[in-house]
Amino acid sequence: MATTLKSKRRTPGSKVKTKSTKAGVKHPTAGARRGTAAPPRTVVSVSAAAVPIDPHPQYTKAVNFLMSHTDYEKMRVVRYNTTTFSLDRMRTLLKHLGNPHTKFKTAHIAGTKGKGSTCHMLASMLQAGGLKTGLYTSPHILDMRERIRINGEMVPQEDLVDLVKRVEPVLKKMAADRPTFFEIFTAMSFCYFADQKVDLAVIETGMGGRLDSTNVISPEVCAITSISKDHMSVLGNTTTKIAEEKAGIFKKDVPAVTCIQDADVMEVLKRVAVAAKAPLQVVGQDIEFSYRFEITRPIGPHMRVCLSTETSRFEHLAVPLMGEHQAVNCGLALAMLDKLKGRGLAFDDSKALEGLAKVKIPGRLEVVSRNPHLIIDGAHNAASVHALFRGIGQHIPYDSMVVIFGCNCDKDIDGMLEQISLGADKVIFTRSKNNPKAADPQELSNLYTERYGKMAQVAESFARAMEVAERAITREDLVTVTGSFYLVGEAKQFFLDRDAAKKN
Repeated sequence: MATTLKSKRRTPGSKVKTKSTKAGVKHPTAGARRGTAAPPRTVVSVSAAAVPIDPHPQYTKAVNFLMSHTDYEKMRVVRYNTTTFSLDRMRTLLKHLGNPHTKFKTAHIAGTKGKGSTCHMLASMLQAGGLKTGLYTSPHILDMRERIRINGEMVPQEDLVDLVKRVEPVLKKMAADRPTFFEIFTAMSFCYFADQKVDLAVIETGMGGRLDSTNVISPEVCAITSISKDHMSVLGNTTTKIAEEKAGIFKKDVPAVTCIQDADVMEVLKRVAVAAKAPLQVVGQDIEFSYRFEITRPIGPHMRVCLSTETSRFEHLAVPLMGEHQAVNCGLALAMLDKLKGRGLAFDDSKALEGLAKVKIPGRLEVVSRNPHLIIDGAHNAASVHALFRGIGQHIPYDSMVVIFGCNCDKDIDGMLEQISLGADKVIFTRSKNNPKAADPQELSNLYTERYGKMAQVAESFARAMEVAERAITREDLVTVTGSFYLVGEAKQFFLDRDAAKKN
């Protein structure tokens, strides 16, 4: 049975006594988070600019070609049906390309929050265990090549250009039923993984599951991460409707795992699994799993997990990512690793766990500046914002927190604003540029003030929001940028450009 272990703060270097409880920890209060945290762990630092100074001569043309196709990620209104999201169209596209998705093994992950983190942890373990591992995720932060990786390395520009050249004549043949950007990019990733002869590719769904372009694969294992409200205008306005769509990735005789969910969500997942004849196990119920928070001198505050099955025993593993929610995601990744072992995949267990320790994911509680102290996190629904503030409260000491927030208009805005009202000391609403789905920051501010009686500021751009934030903070304060991956990417690029300007 899963246990959530609470703890009180201790001085760095001391172990934390824990108490088992089934209840989750409440949202961190202001008093609990000010000046009480141990020194923060080392986290992802600012990376190099996304696109080299001298890009491949045809790369920009290839990117422009891809972006000329319908992109539902940027559309305000999307009809969710078998015409808009057509698996038949996806299968036709892949057939013209030689059905590359049938030439390598896969692991498939869907869910509302945590699926990207789970994908990265599983892929890193498989890679360290000796397997050539592909990874397909979305969205990207700075460079669309982030979506396609092999052993942690993005697809090279010249290979992306070649993939576009390969798919272009096929798209001309399909002019009457033109594939979307996501379908094309998914097909290109399958071609790349097949060309490079990966041993296994970890595949993240895009928006849903049942009608998602990735749902043409026959995976070795499936997983459903935490289900909460997101993409409600497309997938449905209840968690049970959303769960039904996510569970559409279940396949006959393919082992599936999930974490503990709300009772109504779990009922849906189990019902769909039975209908699909997919053996489903719940980590923390059917699979023994526990986690706890502790502080040690070498790595500071962190989560540790234990997971046991008939064939694997993972004990007291440090979770490489910050936040209690990442312990749950880590448990799912470990359960998937065990299932892959049961499917005959050979890898070194001990080395795989070394790979887990090395996981770093851009855009998830990532520090992009120390002066000012600023983190970015692509929390784009209420549950993710809640998890973000909990993670900050556990791992990062600060005096006051300024939140720069911007989101898409099709999100659970009410739920997200409620979480912000509980965690932020000051709020600056803004919008990401070149994003037609961005919610109007003034409307967000008006709603926030009306709903919670708190004042907020408005900035029409991230650069302007940073100006406002830097005038309001001291060295002990924290700036958190969240709400959408568009805004997170813009914030990261802002500091890359600022650092480059300082060096020059």
